[in-house]
Amino acid sequence: MLKKVVNINTDQKLPGNIVKSVSSLSLLLLLTYPARAQNAPESFPELEIAESTSGMSQVTSVSQLSDILPTDWAFTALQSLVERYGCIAGYPNSTFRGNRAMTRYEFAAGLNACLQRVNELIATATTDLVKKEDLATLQKLQEDFGAELATLRGRVDTLEVRTAELEAHQFSTTTKLGGQVIISVNTGGFSGDRIIDPNGRVLATSNPNPTVLYRAGIDLNTSFHGTDLLKIRLEGATGVIDNGRPDGGRDNAAGVLEPFFGSVTDYSVKPPTVGTFDIGRLVYTFRPISDLAVSIGPDIRTTDYVDRNSYANLSFLDFSTQAFANNYILFPVDGPAAGAAIDWKPGNGAFAVRALYAAGDPANPGRSGVNISTARFTPLLYPSDFAPTAQSDRGLFGDTYQGTVELEYSPSRNFALRLQYSGGEVFAKRFDVIGANVELTLSQRFGIFGRYGYGSYNDTAFGDIKPNYWMAGIAMRDLFTRGALAGIAVGQPFIVNQIGDSTQTNYEAFYNYPFSRNIQITPTIQVIDNAGNQGSNGTIFTGTLRTVFSF
Repeated sequence: MLKKVVNINTDQKLPGNIVKSVSSLSLLLLLTYPARAQNAPESFPELEIAESTSGMSQVTSVSQLSDILPTDWAFTALQSLVERYGCIAGYPNSTFRGNRAMTRYEFAAGLNACLQRVNELIATATTDLVKKEDLATLQKLQEDFGAELATLRGRVDTLEVRTAELEAHQFSTTTKLGGQVIISVNTGGFSGDRIIDPNGRVLATSNPNPTVLYRAGIDLNTSFHGTDLLKIRLEGATGVIDNGRPDGGRDNAAGVLEPFFGSVTDYSVKPPTVGTFDIGRLVYTFRPISDLAVSIGPDIRTTDYVDRNSYANLSFLDFSTQAFANNYILFPVDGPAAGAAIDWKPGNGAFAVRALYAAGDPANPGRSGVNISTARFTPLLYPSDFAPTAQSDRGLFGDTYQGTVELEYSPSRNFALRLQYSGGEVFAKRFDVIGANVELTLSQRFGIFGRYGYGSYNDTAFGDIKPNYWMAGIAMRDLFTRGALAGIAVGQPFIVNQIGDSTQTNYEAFYNYPFSRNIQITPTIQVIDNAGNQGSNGTIFTGTLRTVFSF
């Protein structure tokens, strides 16, 4: 069967193909490196730099670009250019800077990389050039199928007309639609006769049943002048209602057997909805000056703005559990909140300053009601404050709020050190935490990372406590296949003498396999020793098969 008929000039075959390839590449580069992005990315846009490409270097995986997330509107295009064609260059600090205007130098560097790739493909494809007899045969086929080709050209013209009509009547010229669905199968169990919590209460005497859990979200990303972003996220997830409070963490084995100290699947807890489709983000980001991004909104998440890490930060991409996704004790307010955040990188240098303020239950002008903005360890520390009749000031400047400052030093894409401070109140009780977050890329495919935290929480059910937290791990990119990511980590999420007679230790390993550009499948294994800081508890084992669909 004839699959394709090619119009070939027997005298100028190869030059004609090269010209067509160059023209297509030029158009592709203009689409990939727009003079002004249609939308700012989900994370803060990178800052303008001088017109120089001396620091640009080739990347082999889109995950090496720290400011490109799977939720960004151009992620699949960049993933294709990087991982299929290998002709995208990044900057020394692991950024792509897709939201800024490109210089002629940068265009030349990108075009040169892609042209080199084209030359390789042409050299490979033309190793055994066809004979003149074959060209004559193809030319005769073209003549024989002239009518069919004319019909095909007519259909293409019709498609162009229809495409123009669709563009003229599209939903919005300023809004892009994106989404993500996570579906996981989870199971787990424990050794011994029972599992008890930090207060000695029995949590389980038999292994929990296997479950299927999900999180689904749709993003409406709107940009009004190219460098701003209005994000509206609608999302829903599985879970249960506990004491009038949505508890997404109860849909997985770790959330049932060890609910307090960071073993819960992070994408189950966020969002805190159960079988409903609610607002998950409502935030507007803009740039008053070129090197400063400001975000403000009535529905934000503290973990979106600080404590990032290239290897352990996104529970749909790398480690699943809360103890490894973020510094566990640094975010007592990690649910729906209102507030503002800034990201300032002076002159696009090695230093960056980030800060945020977030208030829990911001739309409540009264003093009572269920507060769903706090972390999972807060019901253990402040059990009396989780009753619907509990009394504390609410609203934008109420008694549950968090302020965080982060200073980052990142002289190159291979190293980053972030120092952090969080302070505020949880139900009118004071807390203060300091933290550190470090990552080091030792080679193009291998990196190490870690976090540490030390804090104080006052007036808890256990008195004034000073918890510690640490985690460390290794990660490998492109393991077995391009675009894959694997990692293993160990940590102790809540080290404190007043709670329990031992210290809980968590282990997790995962392998993220890119089944396609839009589908990723990740098996994950988790082990928990001394769960709930109780030495009498047996070892907990859980396994999860996570599938992520992005569009």
